[in-house]
Amino acid sequence: MNALYDTIGKGYRNHRQPDPRIAAAIMDALGDAQTIANFGAGAGSYEPHDRAVIAIEPSATMIAQRPADAAPCIQASAEAVPLPDKSFDAATAFLTTHHWSDQDTGLREMKRLARRRSVFFDHDPAGLDFWLINDYFPDMRPLLTPLLDLEIARAVFGPLRIVPIPIPHDCSDGFLAAYWRRPETYLDPDARGSISFFAKMDDVEPRIARLRQDLEDGNWDRRHGDLRRETAMDFGYRLVIAEIGV
Repeated sequence: MNALYDTIGKGYRNHRQPDPRIAAAIMDALGDAQTIANFGAGAGSYEPHDRAVIAIEPSATMIAQRPADAAPCIQASAEAVPLPDKSFDAATAFLTTHHWSDQDTGLREMKRLARRRSVFFDHDPAGLDFWLINDYFPDMRPLLTPLLDLEIARAVFGPLRIVPIPIPHDCSDGFLAAYWRRPETYLDPDARGSISFFAKMDDVEPRIARLRQDLEDGNWDRRHGDLRRETAMDFGYRLVIAEIGV
């Protein structure tokens, strides 16, 4: 993860602003937790400002992009956090577990630190019907796997509560499906540079060139123009809540 985000993380803060509707769902999932360890914290998206947060992030590039008023940050990997057992009410991980070298170890670290619950903002692409993948990256579909391995998570935490999170058409957090109604944004190399999916792929430019052509000649709107009237869509994003202190 560290090397990847040292590369793509340089413009991350410009395109990965927390979306307030997703943030509200996360706050609801956190419940009464007042102290939080945020694993794979990046530039600080979705860290609540009204609670005591310690961020955990391995990449110096990402840490450098944290705002001056962001929570204090420890440079460490999710698999080895130098903090005492049960020192937080909750642990969080937002769109990050797929970058960990060992999910089982990282999840056990989250459980070790949290007294009450762990909360994940996750993506499960199973059955994903998304024009960007269907039309331009169909060969990548077999490589799309859930960010969080739910089998491992259940083995670590026990029962999980899973809450679907529809993605609003004007989502301010530029993850993979954020621009589902704004296809022109995928033409922006800076926007793509903040999405790890593109950083891991070859032959991106010819596919983006086809998207540009389809937008210019109207083919995209002929195929997908109905989306421009939708306000939110389910693209497999989920909150996963594991209660620990029950």
